[in-house]
Amino acid sequence: MTISNKTKVDGIFSNPVKTVDRVVVSFPKRMFYYLVRIPVSLFFMIFYGNRFFGYNNMPTTGGLLVVANHQSYYDPPLIAAGLRRRLNFLAKKQLFKFKPLAILIDFLDAIPLDIDGIGYEGIKISLKRLRNGEAILIFPEGARTWDGEIGEFKKGSLALAKQTKSSILPTAIDGCYKAWRRENKLPYPFGKIRVIFGKPIEYDDFKNMSEEELRELVKTKISELLQKIKIQ
Repeated sequence: MTISNKTKVDGIFSNPVKTVDRVVVSFPKRMFYYLVRIPVSLFFMIFYGNRFFGYNNMPTTGGLLVVANHQSYYDPPLIAAGLRRRLNFLAKKQLFKFKPLAILIDFLDAIPLDIDGIGYEGIKISLKRLRNGEAILIFPEGARTWDGEIGEFKKGSLALAKQTKSSILPTAIDGCYKAWRRENKLPYPFGKIRVIFGKPIEYDDFKNMSEEELRELVKTKISELLQKIKIQ
């Protein structure tokens, strides 16, 4: 996820955190989300022996930016299957044009993503949801890895956390790269996948940091988690 320069409109990043009306997710959508998690969890468990670590590190309330390395298409549903709270996703606007997929995305309340960044509309929606105490998943590398290593984090990728005073949950994924590499059209149906949730980084821990310093801090945390999970 990146934030393009042309989307940094005055009023979006200049306003302090403010109280907004809470948006209550409809009961059908909430039920759909949790029902979908069941087959998704079973899929990863059966084919990849998936395991999650760091459950106790997850904040149960408050705005939360879940920040992870990006290895494959598996990453979003995989993290959603392990996170104990409802997760908001980012989805490219082109996906909304395919009606069957658009229905699924709508039921998941996905946030529209522009080709060159999160975009003006996506920024407004993301800020509102974080201020409402929701959790949003982002991949600050902006794209899936080509070699399994963690790439550079895009500028502006963590600005949402600073603007909303949200906590950041460093998350590392291992095994998805081997299961479904970027150059492969289809996944390999067997393997071992591991996910670890690190200790949250609270707003007070990074409020005085520059955005560049925050990116380096979070990247270091995720790299450390990735090395830890490789031996599990």
